[in-house]
Amino acid sequence: MMCGGTSEVKPYSEEVQQLLQTVKSELEEKMGQKLDQFLLVSYKTQVVAGTNYFAKIDIGGEDLVHIRVYRNLQGDVSLHSHQHPKTREEDIHYF
Repeated sequence: MMCGGTSEVKPYSEEVQQLLQTVKSELEEKMGQKLDQFLLVSYKTQVVAGTNYFAKIDIGGEDLVHIRVYRNLQGDVSLHSHQHPKTREEDIHYF
């Protein structure tokens, strides 16, 4: 990983799934829809004054969303932004 850049793509992790799950309701509000499924497919991280998580989330059927979540040094987690719709084949990029 280059300084300030994102990591390589990482596979599903139960720990990251649980962390991202904390922003599900915030994402539902921003998207204007209830998500019956919210399953981490893969993710990248970026170390800043805390950690950015760039994640590919399966929300059911062919529908995926990319989310950017920030966890600060105190452990507080917030949804920064999202990109939708996305396909399973699309890479996770910095946004």
